[in-house]
Amino acid sequence: MKIIERYVLQSFLAAFFLAWLVLSFVLTIGLLVRITGLLIEGLPLRAIGLFLMVGLPETLTLTVPIALLVSALLVFSRLSADSEIAAMRACGVNLLHIMKWPILVGLACTFLGFYINNEIVPRSHEIRNNLRSLISVDVGIDLLEPGRMIDDFPNLKIFFEKKDGNWLHGLLVFDYSQKGVTREIRAEKALVSTNGMDIVLDMYKVRVDPIEIDRPGVAVADRFQHVIPGAMKRRGYTRKEKDFRFQELRTAIRDLRANDKKYSRPVQRKLLSIHRTEYHLRFVYAFAAICFVLVGAPLGIRSHRKESTIGMAISLVVAMTYYLCVILFHSFDKCDWAHPYVLIWLPVAACGVLAAYLIPKNL
Repeated sequence: MKIIERYVLQSFLAAFFLAWLVLSFVLTIGLLVRITGLLIEGLPLRAIGLFLMVGLPETLTLTVPIALLVSALLVFSRLSADSEIAAMRACGVNLLHIMKWPILVGLACTFLGFYINNEIVPRSHEIRNNLRSLISVDVGIDLLEPGRMIDDFPNLKIFFEKKDGNWLHGLLVFDYSQKGVTREIRAEKALVSTNGMDIVLDMYKVRVDPIEIDRPGVAVADRFQHVIPGAMKRRGYTRKEKDFRFQELRTAIRDLRANDKKYSRPVQRKLLSIHRTEYHLRFVYAFAAICFVLVGAPLGIRSHRKESTIGMAISLVVAMTYYLCVILFHSFDKCDWAHPYVLIWLPVAACGVLAAYLIPKNL
């Protein structure tokens, strides 16, 4: 019996580490491309190192459970295709004995997921957001990217079509610095420079609407200068529920329940729903590890023909269904009436029901 268990465990671990490496590489391609772009644009190496360090741990939330699912499907489908499962049954070996070590690995990864989701990922999320202020101080205008709306500056949004050195072409600026009025500034081109902590936009062929808060109407000028005050100043990041570690999140939920008339009732219910959903989301992501093992092993036995192709297809469908449901229910986190912190457990419950049905049929 120990020989069989050791054989299954070795095959499972080999498939798991290979699948994890492949998935980690796939999920970090975007991160590596982004880091390469930042390096070319002149981002300091210390900021790039931090960016890489805080980005990698978050991928474990997805790569570890999916790697467990892929390895369970591939290993058990191969055992079934080679008639090894049938031989084990003929010798009186129960399927649960074969699944014992993969299940224990899944449980270990579940506990690891609890720690990663509640301690490491929140820290990474907070550090990554604080990097924005570090980037703005270290490289300033070098990281202004064409083709996207830039809202990293206070009371201002900037969009431009093309960049040539410090020249911005096809510039669009939304200025919210004057309360109650949004100024729209369009320019054919603008020269960007810095003056202390300020960014100066020296614009040409400009259209401003309105001219001033007390002067409605459109103004057209050949040249117009706009200053973004304090744009280069390092700004603090306001922590959100995603940045809270386990105990901090529990404390925040407890404080929201107490309320003490700090918020109105609707606001209190909304904030409480957001924090509760985030709290349960971390557990649901962690439980994906054991759920995928319990579902993947019996599914692999049933899909024994062409095990590699079918196994990958089934793992893709199961993982996508699980995470799409989680994302869907998480999107209702502001709707207390929908109880998203309860709905988000439905994928876990569905996996449990499916495993309870499939495992006895393969004993």
